[in-house]
Amino acid sequence: MSKQYLTAHTVDEAHPAEIFSLAPTPTSLLSASGSSALRVHNTTDATFPLQQTISNAHKLGCHHVVTARGGLGNVAASVGFGGEIKIWTLHKPESASGQQPEWRLHWEIPPSKPQAQNGNANGNSSGGVTPGDVWAVALSADENYLACTTSDGRIHVWDIAARERIQTYETGARGGGSFAMAVDLSRDGRLTASGHENGAVYVFNNDAGRMVYSLSGLAKPVRTVSFSPGCKRLAAAGNAGVIAIYDMEHGEHVGNLVAPATRAAWITSLDWNDSGEYLLTGSLDGKVKVWDVARGVCVATHSETDSAIWSAIPPVKDATASMHIIVTVRQ
Repeated sequence: MSKQYLTAHTVDEAHPAEIFSLAPTPTSLLSASGSSALRVHNTTDATFPLQQTISNAHKLGCHHVVTARGGLGNVAASVGFGGEIKIWTLHKPESASGQQPEWRLHWEIPPSKPQAQNGNANGNSSGGVTPGDVWAVALSADENYLACTTSDGRIHVWDIAARERIQTYETGARGGGSFAMAVDLSRDGRLTASGHENGAVYVFNNDAGRMVYSLSGLAKPVRTVSFSPGCKRLAAAGNAGVIAIYDMEHGEHVGNLVAPATRAAWITSLDWNDSGEYLLTGSLDGKVKVWDVARGVCVATHSETDSAIWSAIPPVKDATASMHIIVTVRQ
């Protein structure tokens, strides 16, 4: 049985450039684009009014902004095209002041530099080897840890409070790994997953500090990976247009979700709803799909645009969240 989702509201001219990423909190939505500013919209109001503009957040534009799925919505992280990572914290004024909460810069990890011998809080690499540029980023549910990927296949894990890198996972010979295009942290903090340009998907145990699974099933670039809320499944997708589902107890490929089409579009965005029953995907052909994971079928398709969808997210679970989807396309 299919489901019907109706457009509740459209925010026109949300950004002056193409929007690449969205990050939800219980009360707001952060968005990033090719422009230098991040923007925050209030999602407790039916018209989604602009709440804050963070000017000059990233001079060359921003390709990723994230919040912690299942978190309190007090920490966000963004990655600019210059290679810098910025961590933002939400400052809440006293209720009597009547002021709106405001996002402020907490810490910046600058682009990595090759001259350092050991990794440190400045993001420098080890061994004097030129490090790869940072690409994807994810936050743990408790908002204490950050994971990021690099163009040479590394995955770094940072302790936000201590402002130090606590783990680096290698996926190839030093500096020779495939571009790590996607990353996610499980909500229980145990696992980190990465998706790569060569179609590989890796899962790492954060407690043991080592790789536990090298997963097969996708031969083309993997652009998005996502753990289910219960951390029992991992979904991965990308240029193949196929959603691969993996079991995290044994590292087995347990199924694929495929749309009945002659040519599947690249999947650029993938996320679970809070119950873990459905997956939401966005793709390069402008379609947003809702998938019933247990039945393995698409139950709803939104196709209101021909522009690329770079980010599609389900709502954060709270008292006001109904069955709606938040999507971004252009500007």
